[in-house]
Parts: sequence; structure tokens; C-alpha cells
Amino acid sequence: MTATDISNLPFDDDKLHEECGVFGVFGHSDASAHTALGLHALQHRGQEAAGIVSYDGQHFYTHRALGLVGDNFNSADVIGKLKGHIAVGHNRYSTTGDTLLRNVQPLYGDFSFGGLAVAHNGNLTNAMTLRKQLIENGCLFQSTSDTEVIIHLIALSKKTSVEDRLVDALTRVEGAYSLVAMADDMLIGVRDPLGIRPLVMGKLGDTILLASETCALDICGAEFVRDIEPGEIVIITAQGMRSIKPFPKVQKRFCIFEYIYFARPDSSTEGRNVYETRKRIGAQLAQESPVDADVVVPVPDSGIPGALGYANQSGIPFELGIIRNHYVGRTFIEPSDQVRHLGVKLKHNGNRAMLKDKRVILVDDSIVRGTTSKKIVNMVRDAGAKEVHMRIASPPTTHSCFYGVDTPTRDQLLAARYDVAEMAKLIHVDSLAFISLDGMYRAVADVKRNNKSPQFCDACFSGEYPVPLTDFDGQSTNTSKQKDLITLVSGQK
Repeated sequence: MTATDISNLPFDDDKLHEECGVFGVFGHSDASAHTALGLHALQHRGQEAAGIVSYDGQHFYTHRALGLVGDNFNSADVIGKLKGHIAVGHNRYSTTGDTLLRNVQPLYGDFSFGGLAVAHNGNLTNAMTLRKQLIENGCLFQSTSDTEVIIHLIALSKKTSVEDRLVDALTRVEGAYSLVAMADDMLIGVRDPLGIRPLVMGKLGDTILLASETCALDICGAEFVRDIEPGEIVIITAQGMRSIKPFPKVQKRFCIFEYIYFARPDSSTEGRNVYETRKRIGAQLAQESPVDADVVVPVPDSGIPGALGYANQSGIPFELGIIRNHYVGRTFIEPSDQVRHLGVKLKHNGNRAMLKDKRVILVDDSIVRGTTSKKIVNMVRDAGAKEVHMRIASPPTTHSCFYGVDTPTRDQLLAARYDVAEMAKLIHVDSLAFISLDGMYRAVADVKRNNKSPQFCDACFSGEYPVPLTDFDGQSTNTSKQKDLITLVSGQK
């Protein structure tokens, strides 16, 4: 994989994608089976690889594989070999280069205190700097993942206990991280001090579960207990659960894009139901950007809640004017140039009965490059729509994310290169509007954005990065360095 490959690779549905999902279980005889179920529920957060490490009180067992959870953890034979009452699991997403088994998490290592497995959701923004220092000090890296930096920092720590070594390691890293880790008879959950990435705790009888989202607790029949707090480390043992907060307290900056697209609609995070939040965003969008039309049509599936909110607020009928084919895999290879332009119809098709001779409002969650938006607009016009107005349930995506999101470099983001009127011409719509940043805050949290100290991480819209981008010397617009970092901490995770 070369650093330049990232710019030539397609994005599935031209969306931003979360890099991974994590899951952990302590105190259940079928810990690995529950972990596999949890990873099934978190499949939307990563589709390229999955792994589980378990512990039975004496030995660690591991199975990591490329592909979907259901393709690799679907047999009693596989699950049966993952013995033990503790397990941690990870789903990985990447679109860059070859997917290598050595990069599949959880990462495992043998230490002086015993075994340790770590699963990480997020990105470290000083990973390249730390990696160079560690290599110069004699560390041998087996993967290209930034998560391995944490493993080496733990190994080099002079502290004695597992939790003290972990704290010591994390004081040296910058960026976003939600970790689920497992040591001898111990399950650990961690969120970075700003709480950028999600992590929740659940309970199933006496069993404790940790997961990226509540939908993963639901599939196991577990009860949601609470969110792990920003800067919190929870240590779960046979004696119970302990919580420590070893980092200086700062204002949390949860990723607002979790509410827009990343999280599953049936999850709740930071006390808010994702589906209801997306409907409120759509309603706010209708208030800010009304248009005379006959029908509100979502771009499936992520645009559905926003379109419902828009339709309810505007009084314009909601219809499924685009039908999605759910049986097309993301790895489909178009066979020739002659049919390449038809590729979008593999996943979507215009519902002519709902579109012909109609003034259509298309609602989508975001525009990244704009390539798929243009194809969908043309599809709707081909189905007979006489006007097409696009409404986007997020502000313009003008900056790259470095905190755990599969993202293009800034020079590939449509909104970073063109204003709204120019974008409307490029994607062939009669009008285009995005929700305002303040409107987004009102819809999500019923607050006005504090411009001096924003309540969420909204860097992809504002360019205000809450954690230093050390590997870029602070230059978030340097696309060459972006590609290098994305290759290390994003593409190979």
C-alpha cells in the first residue's frame, strides 16, 4: 500500500464511514458467542474484517479473519474453540490497499504481567511521531495499525499494574480512542478525555458487556446501564467493577456525525435516540430550507429518518421514490466501461410511479464527493421528475476527519472546493440546501453552538479540531501528509 493509493479508491455510496466497532464480555460461559452477536449488530461500523480473543482463566484463544462476521463466526466449531468467560471483539473498516490479516484486531501481546488484547475504535493523531520514536528505541512492529503503538507503550512502561501501565501509555497518545481491552481475568473499557468516539456498558444478569453502541447490547438481551464517561477507565474483575478518571478533565466533544450517519438508528448514545434525533434534524432542515414540492423522497437508507422529519414538518407527503437493492455487496466489480455508468442502479432504482411529473425533494444525510448524489439525481430525473430539490441533513463537509473516520483528503471534498450554488449545478439539482451548523446543534441537543468552546466535535464542518494534529505540524490542509497519516492510522486499521 502506497500513500497515494487512497485518492484513487472508491467510497461505498460516497459516504464517510466509521472505522470500527468494539465489543467485550466479562463473566459469561458463552462470552465468545455473545461477542460474535455483538459484532453482528455492529457490522455497519466495519465490514472488512473481524476478530475475537477470549480467555478461560489459563489460556488466551483468538480467531481473526477477513470478511463479514457472519462469514467467519457462524459455526459452533469456531465459537467452540474460543473458550472462556471473557472475550473482546472488533470489526474493521478500511478502503485503502490490501486488507491484511496482521492488521485485524483485537491485537494481542504477551507481557511480563501476562497476556493483553486490545480493540480500538478511533485514530491517534500522533501515531506516526510515536511510531518513529518507538522504532528508534528498538520496537518491532508487526502491523501498520496505530493501535500497535498503544501495545508498545504499555510494554515499555515502568509501572507495575496493568491499569497503571495503560494509563501511562495513554498519557502519551493524542487523538480519539474508545478501547476494549482484556488482560488475565480482567476486562477494561476506556474513552479518551474528550469522549469523541462512543462506548457503552450493559448488564446481562451478572455479566458485564461493553460495546460501541446500544444496539449490540440489545442483540444479546442485555440491559443498557450507562455510557462510559469521557476520560474514564472501567476495570471489571470477579470482584466487581471499578472506575478511575486519571486524565485532566476537559469539556467533552462527542462526534456529532454519529447522530447524522455513523450510529445505527435503533441505538441510543449520550442519552439520545439516534432515530428520533435524525427526524429532528430533518424537521429543522424543513424550517430552514422550505421549498414548494409534491413529494419528499429519502436517499435510502440513511436519508429515511431525516426525510420523515422533513415531511412531517413541511406537510409534504413522504414517499419511497427510490428503492434500494439490499442484496448487492460492496465488493461488486463492474465488468466493463460500457456498463460502468449503470453501477448506481445495482443498489438504487427510481420508483417511477412516485416520481413521474412530480416536484421532488431528495433528502440525504451528507454529500462527500458528490459522485453518487449526481447519479441519483439523474436517476430521479430519468424516472420522470420535473423538478429535483436536494436537502442535506448535515452542514457542508468541508474538512477531513482524523479521529476514526474513513475520509477523503480535503481536496476531494465537494464542499471544500465549491459553494452551494456551484454544487447544485454540478449534481444537476434545481436547488440545494444544507442544514446550518447552529440548526444542527438545536436539533441534536436543543442548544446553540458555543463558538468559543463547541459542545461536539464538528471539525468536518467547521475545521476546528479539538485534538492536536501532531503528525501534520498543525496543518490540517496538507493533503500529502493527510495521505500518509490516513494510510497508517485509518486505511490499515
